[in-house]
Amino acid sequence: MTAIVIENLDQLTSPLKNPVLTIGNFDGVHRGHLALFAKVKNRARALEGQSVVMTFQPHPLKIMDPNKAPLLITPNEQKLELIARAAVDVIFCIPFDRTFAGIAAEDFVKNILVEKIGIRELVIGYDYTFGHQRTGNIDLLLQMGKDLGFQVHVVQPVRIGSWVVSSTSIRDLVLAGNLPDAKTMLGRDYQISGTVVKGKNRGGRLLGFPTANLELMDELIPKEGVYAVQVLLDHREFKGVTNIGHNPTFGQGPLSIETHILDFSGDLLGQVIKVKFMKRMRSEKTFESVEELARQIDLDVKDARAYLEKT
Repeated sequence: MTAIVIENLDQLTSPLKNPVLTIGNFDGVHRGHLALFAKVKNRARALEGQSVVMTFQPHPLKIMDPNKAPLLITPNEQKLELIARAAVDVIFCIPFDRTFAGIAAEDFVKNILVEKIGIRELVIGYDYTFGHQRTGNIDLLLQMGKDLGFQVHVVQPVRIGSWVVSSTSIRDLVLAGNLPDAKTMLGRDYQISGTVVKGKNRGGRLLGFPTANLELMDELIPKEGVYAVQVLLDHREFKGVTNIGHNPTFGQGPLSIETHILDFSGDLLGQVIKVKFMKRMRSEKTFESVEELARQIDLDVKDARAYLEKT
């Protein structure tokens, strides 16, 4: 069963059936978020009701304080896809603007959650705040739950070893090129998506390794370097090597993301591909000659193939 996605509260003409709801930005849809969704689904089953996730587009900080807005782990389309994959019944993706931000916490709970949606139970993270100037908190929700007849469940953080799983920690790991630990927190490999655009044609012409040059849809880019990757193209998966950097051997150019897809030939120009990062193999460096760079790429391809076949 596919989740119902509601992007405007006016689309909701009557309350949902015994809804159990969680609210958040859910950037990354990581293992901490999945724990919230699991609790929501469990309680919804107990009430024979609907499991509901409410999130926002764009990220509230992009409206309220753009300088502090984080680089998103998951663009909105991917985020909704991942939430839907968690098998919830309904997803609210609320347009976030200054008018919405101005709603008082009490009004949000009473007018939207209770009267509009009809919540029976609310599942929130341990650090959840909301409403105008973030005046809404767990204590307020517990009190309003008593007054308005809904139950509040507070879910504690997911810990892996000494780590608390969080979007901030995942961003830091990706930016550091630490993809294995980012995967542990996400519960999946970190990926980016992009449209293949025309590059400088050095890969095939000069080096013997044609590359797909990506115009990114994502904001969060792993640390510069060479990575073993999996490439998703038209529901097929290929092994590959991705270079993120400035191609210093040819003079310091703009940042580029170029992927050599193993055992593939064909024109990808204009197509959208997804790149899943498996392991950072080395830093980008300057080579004395094109021939030396080509030899290193040949080694990178062999190393990536060996690693990907092993994993």
